[in-house]
Amino acid sequence: MGPRGDVPEPPPALFSAMPDPAPNPELLRSLGHLLRGLSVLFWGLPLALVVCVQSSQADYLRTFGVVPPVLATAVLVYGLVLLGRFRKEETVWLVALERAKIFAVVNLGLSPFLFWGSRLPSNDFYLSITQLMAVTGLLFLLALNPVLQRLTAMLPDESLRHETLVFTRMSTVLLVVDLGLVVSHFLSLRLKWRLELGTHWQFLLEQAGQWGAWFLILLTVAMAMGLIWKTKEVIFQSVFGGKG
Repeated sequence: MGPRGDVPEPPPALFSAMPDPAPNPELLRSLGHLLRGLSVLFWGLPLALVVCVQSSQADYLRTFGVVPPVLATAVLVYGLVLLGRFRKEETVWLVALERAKIFAVVNLGLSPFLFWGSRLPSNDFYLSITQLMAVTGLLFLLALNPVLQRLTAMLPDESLRHETLVFTRMSTVLLVVDLGLVVSHFLSLRLKWRLELGTHWQFLLEQAGQWGAWFLILLTVAMAMGLIWKTKEVIFQSVFGGKG
């Protein structure tokens, strides 16, 4: 993005070679990695969300040990690695990608604690790591927004760039609010914060906060998936002349 927050124009050379009867093999491989990476992220986001939550709660996943959350979070790391093989000369794009990759790797390292914490729910250390992963998961979604902005800035679709800018900015605001809700909830549990309310109203307030946080998470994940899917379609239409 430029100094005023505008999305830069796409490099004209990116697709100029594609109409050639003998397209650049290196460019085709790069675009193939990009499309596979987008597909992995599209399916990996909801998979990681569901598996990580269920690994800490559901008995049927606990029988598999640490494998489900580790594999689910590893999928996201793999998707970002594939994206990193596209336009390696674009420094700004790679910097945004590396930031998201850092949080993805952190989530991968923390994922086994979801299983261990479910086996020992009273252990404060495991509980702290599980809460930390909830925070780093939200930070990963935050870091994914600049990645989508930088990617669509390199594609020849003005409407996609504008739509991505609008929705990623909206997603960033929602994630910051969600992060505040999650952190305040964890602090209230740790510090035993309580408002001077009756038991009934206290319960309703806590439930509203938890459901509100989940709603914002699901909304931002859905928006990211929608942008990823549309980006894939634009690439197929612009480069290969069809839909994926």
